[in-house]
Amino acid sequence: MDIAKCFDNIRHDRLMRKIILPQAFKTGVFRCLKAGQDVRFGDSDSDCGTPQGGIISPTLANIALNDLDHDYTLNKLGVRLIRYADDMIAIIKPGIRKERVREIIETELKAWGLELKEAKTRYSSPTDGFDFLGWHFYVQENNGKFRCTPSKDNYRKFRKKVKDIVNSSNLSTEDKASKLSSIVRGWRNYHKYCNMENHSLWHIQYAAWKRFRKDKNSSREIATRLIGIAFPAVKYSENRHVNVRGTRSPYDGDAVYWSQRNSKLYDGRTAKLLKKQDFKCGHCNLKLQDDERVHLHHVDGNHGNWKDKNLTVIHKSCHDYIHMGKSESKTIESRM
Repeated sequence: MDIAKCFDNIRHDRLMRKIILPQAFKTGVFRCLKAGQDVRFGDSDSDCGTPQGGIISPTLANIALNDLDHDYTLNKLGVRLIRYADDMIAIIKPGIRKERVREIIETELKAWGLELKEAKTRYSSPTDGFDFLGWHFYVQENNGKFRCTPSKDNYRKFRKKVKDIVNSSNLSTEDKASKLSSIVRGWRNYHKYCNMENHSLWHIQYAAWKRFRKDKNSSREIATRLIGIAFPAVKYSENRHVNVRGTRSPYDGDAVYWSQRNSKLYDGRTAKLLKKQDFKCGHCNLKLQDDERVHLHHVDGNHGNWKDKNLTVIHKSCHDYIHMGKSESKTIESRM
């Protein structure tokens, strides 16, 4: 499901009643809603809509649609609503009329001055699956397994983007490899919890190699090396994403839960050391939150010594502080 013109039609009066802030901040939000309107494009004193492209718009939309996520009737029927901004998926149990669920959703949206976009609202069986946020989800008929793959549209757009860069006449071979590297790594990381068996990049990678090979300054070895840079490998493991438990929030103050969950997002040695350190920073001894990345630090300063006893997991900021202190001491010694 998709909400038609979601950011244009949210009612201001209802939205302001939902916002819980000191009056000075609420006044600022209200002025933000009323600012930047041009009389040439309609009523300058509109009572609905949020600033298009404004950084506060997604937050305001989530406040407006929060009632839909916690609707009592939907919860009673056992309907699971999954939403990202104005795109929604409603998972309905067998025996529940889908028309009834749609009626409840439309009634709730109507109170906000919103409505479903007919062209993007459809019903689908689990085996047929559906596309959502660039993925295709479905259930296999023969064994009932839940599967996830990149959607056809997402795969097509990605391949077109890669081909446009490979065939560009405005970029050197090295620039093409550098530009492709971030795009390919980003796409593969985005889909690393999907089944990628049928989404190989071998053909487009080979086509890129032949294109690189045509460069008069590029030998076979150079072209092969640049292809390795342009198409970095990323491991994938289907359905291994760690879900956030219940109604947890990074701002709920539960440092233990978030540090433990954060450790599951790391692989190998980092995860092992995090558990050994009880999810605490090896430098400042504070809990490792999920809003800051962690680094592996070599205690003796020898980056060739990868023994576990020589490694500790610390905050990125702590790592920067340690090495900043070392660089300052070296500067002082050189001056002396």
